[in-house]
Amino acid sequence: MSAAVPEPAAAQEQATRLAVLWVPDWPVVAAAAEGLVQSHQPVAVYDARGVVAASARARASGVRRGQRRRSAQAVCPELVLVPMDEGRDVRAFEAVAQAVEGEVPHVQVLRPGVVVLAAQGPRRYLGSEEAVAEVLIGAAVGAGVEAQVGMADGLLAALLAARESVLVPPGASAGFLARRDVRDLVHVTTTRQSRGEMGELTGVLRRLGIDTLGGLAQMRSGQVAARFGTLGAQARRLAAGLDGQAPSGRRGEPDLTSAAELDPPAQRLDTAAFAARRLAEDLHARMMRRGVLCGRLRVQARTEDGGELERTWRIDGVLAATELTDRVRWQLDGWLSGRSGRPPSSALTRLTLTAEEVSPASTVSEGLWGRVGRGERQAGRAALRVQGMLGADGVLVPVPEGGRSPRDRVRLVAWGDDVAPVRDPDQPWPGQIPRPLPATVPAEPVPIRLVDEAGGLVRVGVRGELSGHPVRAQVEAGQKEAGRAGQPRRLRITGWAGPWPVHERWWAGGQARHYLQVTGDGAALLLAGDGQRWWLEGVYD
Repeated sequence: MSAAVPEPAAAQEQATRLAVLWVPDWPVVAAAAEGLVQSHQPVAVYDARGVVAASARARASGVRRGQRRRSAQAVCPELVLVPMDEGRDVRAFEAVAQAVEGEVPHVQVLRPGVVVLAAQGPRRYLGSEEAVAEVLIGAAVGAGVEAQVGMADGLLAALLAARESVLVPPGASAGFLARRDVRDLVHVTTTRQSRGEMGELTGVLRRLGIDTLGGLAQMRSGQVAARFGTLGAQARRLAAGLDGQAPSGRRGEPDLTSAAELDPPAQRLDTAAFAARRLAEDLHARMMRRGVLCGRLRVQARTEDGGELERTWRIDGVLAATELTDRVRWQLDGWLSGRSGRPPSSALTRLTLTAEEVSPASTVSEGLWGRVGRGERQAGRAALRVQGMLGADGVLVPVPEGGRSPRDRVRLVAWGDDVAPVRDPDQPWPGQIPRPLPATVPAEPVPIRLVDEAGGLVRVGVRGELSGHPVRAQVEAGQKEAGRAGQPRRLRITGWAGPWPVHERWWAGGQARHYLQVTGDGAALLLAGDGQRWWLEGVYD
């Protein structure tokens, strides 16, 4: 463990000194802990957006976060794919959280794989920050995982210090953060909504030329708050190595608590989860009525023999009722499943949820850009209700992406997930299909026959020329997708343009494609081909 940067002059405001324990690639570690994969295998965990975590062996083969599953398998054919499961991550991490809590008090879970605690107390009775780091790493090893520890002033600096396994000297966090990408702010987020909002904010900042944390920290706080609202002000403070919220001299809001006696006592997850759902919905409704937000959620359970179970989660944004319910249910599953090695000594008799660090929601202001109107809020609530009935992938949102074909330039993500593009659409994409783009793109490419006057198939030669003049395009039999997408099943061609060759990833064996625009019978289509076959890529209005 080494110091990262020299210590500067003391600042007027001193941030909280924090220690962070971070387990790299936690979704992969959790999958291995539950026996879904072997530790020696190359593993990638994915969701609707693509790869969210990859093992060291998979990364060595070229697998990266944000890749599509097919792309990841192309660079690593032996890759084992595991679907994302937040409940699994929480259950498996409870063993690590309990091991750390056995060594130091007042542990907070930021998210599965990350533990945060104030460094001052443990440093006082262990003698030094190096000793604290050794104790935390030893606790993680005792729980069967390898972890890294970092310490710094402020949450963002501490999180990034843990990713590098360094101790940043007191007062040096601003210098430690200055040259880092502004997109590193996403590491402090804990909910899907906050990840999306932070991704949108950092995208705007980069488009304005503010691409480092140091550049953001140098802006005036009043200007940032006026233009980017509370989230922008919080991001600026974090970038400067300070706490996310400025110290306030006014009296804080009282904590909110929802509690229930479990009669009969609950030994099974389904029984406890039913009570937890009612408590979570009640706590969420009370917070909404009072117009407040919470910075921490404390989950407590009491057993028949008087035992106590407790876990605290840090919250950095607005938790939807469903997210609050899921978080409590996952925590109960971690306790009752016995995976932590310290299951409850007897059945649960009481469950308590407490919203801590409560603050008025009115203090959360919006910036000049991106104001949310009443209609948008109502649409958001409706989308959450539908998502609750259909599942996370039941409501999808289009995200503009960089790419050459119409299919590559839009990505669908689940409502509430990060909407930041994986491929920057503002970058040059030589050879991309020019605008206007097709209004309708089938979910899957639809095979289509393109024939000339003699009835022969039209193909593309080695020099990129057509083998004949196309006169008719016909959707191949059995393709029901054609009718659903609104395109004609048979088209008499009266005009055409192209073909245009596009050869992507030729160094990895990618095949050249050719695009052709055809018109006729009042319709206009975009076709794509590989030299021998054609398929429908889009339909123009």
